[in-house]
Amino acid sequence: MSFLEYIIQQLINGLTIGAVYALIALGYTMVYGIIELINFAHGEIYMIGAYIGIITLGVLSAQGLTQSSLALAMGIVLVVSMVYCAAYGFTMERIAYRPLRQAPRLSPLITALGMSIFLQNYVMLTQGARDKFFPPLFTGGINIDEVRISYIQVFIMGISVLLMIALQLFIKNTRLGKAMRATAQDKKMASLVGINIDRVISITFIIGSSLAAVAGIMVGMYYGLVNFYIGYVAGLKAFTAAVLGGIGNIAGAMLGGFLLGLLEAFAAGFIPPPHGAQYKDVFAFTILVLVLIFRPSGLLGEQVAEKI
Repeated sequence: MSFLEYIIQQLINGLTIGAVYALIALGYTMVYGIIELINFAHGEIYMIGAYIGIITLGVLSAQGLTQSSLALAMGIVLVVSMVYCAAYGFTMERIAYRPLRQAPRLSPLITALGMSIFLQNYVMLTQGARDKFFPPLFTGGINIDEVRISYIQVFIMGISVLLMIALQLFIKNTRLGKAMRATAQDKKMASLVGINIDRVISITFIIGSSLAAVAGIMVGMYYGLVNFYIGYVAGLKAFTAAVLGGIGNIAGAMLGGFLLGLLEAFAAGFIPPPHGAQYKDVFAFTILVLVLIFRPSGLLGEQVAEKI
């Protein structure tokens, strides 16, 4: 493989995992943009989405649906996981965060950390501490000289881009999207013009949790396994992506996710093995520290209540 082909291969790998980070980061940035809360339990919603995907896929495989119609089976898996995680997101906001909305800002932050630990242990107790394995549904790929694009990579990037476009259109063009932007700009004024603030915040959690569910399924399919603690590291990296792009900025979360994925891919690809794979997390969190020091508003700037 030539040097140029190697660069292209790492670019494809980085865009693939970056698309996943971007989907998770959208949940962080949407919630922060409206209520200025870092929902550290968001990574666990992503992890639960992966588990629901495995369970649903196992049921469909037992019925023979994955063999007869893979597209229909994947559609069902995605919808079931999104609905299930949306219910988790709604419940978490309603029980853990809404009662603390007027509390000092440290209280909901501590609650978010508590919810993260609770969900980790809940999944460990109900699903076991051992890794769960995703069956290989997408085999094969496209070879262009020495560069290979697997079908699962095409699936991940395609679904991620479609969801991001759909979210942007929803936020900009729908009545509910306009209500979300108004709430982010000024909650008190939005309530005075008839917007149900509690409903908007709940829907924000629902949308973010649904996107995290899709990300969880795609990561499970890409790496072939999931466990109860994958949400912790992925959540921190998605938070890094959100900060990198500009917390509260939807376009920034997408950009930050892709940039972080590329950084990890090139770090793992150009540092001699096995250190590249071991130190790619170090590079990700080093970026977080540098951004917080030198450009705390992110690449595209923050968008919070006073700035949206």
